[in-house]
Amino acid sequence: MQWSATKSIYLRAFLSITMLNIASLRFNAEDVSSKVASFIREEVERSGLRGALVPVSGGIDSAVTLALSVRALGPERVRALTLPERDITLERDIEDVMRLVKPLDVTCDTVEITPVMAVMREILPLYDPSDLVAFGNVKARVRMVIWYHYANSLGYMVIGSSNRTEWLTGYFTKYGDGGVDLMPLADLYKNQIRQLADYLDIPESIINKAPSAGFWPGQTDEGELGVDYDTLDLILHGMEKKMTDTAIASELNVDTSLVESIRSRVRNNEHKRRLPLILRLRTASG
Repeated sequence: MQWSATKSIYLRAFLSITMLNIASLRFNAEDVSSKVASFIREEVERSGLRGALVPVSGGIDSAVTLALSVRALGPERVRALTLPERDITLERDIEDVMRLVKPLDVTCDTVEITPVMAVMREILPLYDPSDLVAFGNVKARVRMVIWYHYANSLGYMVIGSSNRTEWLTGYFTKYGDGGVDLMPLADLYKNQIRQLADYLDIPESIINKAPSAGFWPGQTDEGELGVDYDTLDLILHGMEKKMTDTAIASELNVDTSLVESIRSRVRNNEHKRRLPLILRLRTASG
């Protein structure tokens, strides 16, 4: 019986190494939480700023970011900020924000961006109501401006919530939700964010809701990406392990075209993951 149990342990370990499955993404949530909190604390201290400004949406990523920022700095040095839009932001998202911040004892400010977006519709020469993505990016950049107004006024650092899945696929707005000072979760896949959320006792209503950027009514991340997050995580993990598209598709029982499209998305969005390129023109004598 003991030998059988030992074989089972070794088999599970072997499978997690050689196969693409959710087990291969498991980690020690307590250890990772401690490392993320230490990173936030050290970077805020290094910056000479007084605390952390965490934008919260009612989603799982920002919830985990807020909880770990509080662990890092204490509630008195953390400010949450939520920026809903009338007729777009769901009432349950606002309720989830309040459900999140209360037990963390964090001050949360609410600024409705509806009036700003109405002005944007009027003044933008190329505004096209049918181009939901372009105007959604405007919303993200308006929110970024407000984050930094708060951060500059308070002497705080803006803490972003992008995860590795979004970071690699470019599923964020350049100079929008990508415009932050720190991205402490950007090395963790979406599935791993869920693991942290379970460990941190994030409310179930937040963990179980469909992820959404809130760009338009009914918008969901998985609907836009064309694949569920668990599958996407494993495709990206396969790429990280230097597997071919055909091998990944075979392991996950998906079309090779899906894997190819994800690899193309990662490659084409490289520009979003780096600072602007600079053309070096100075000569050695200049």
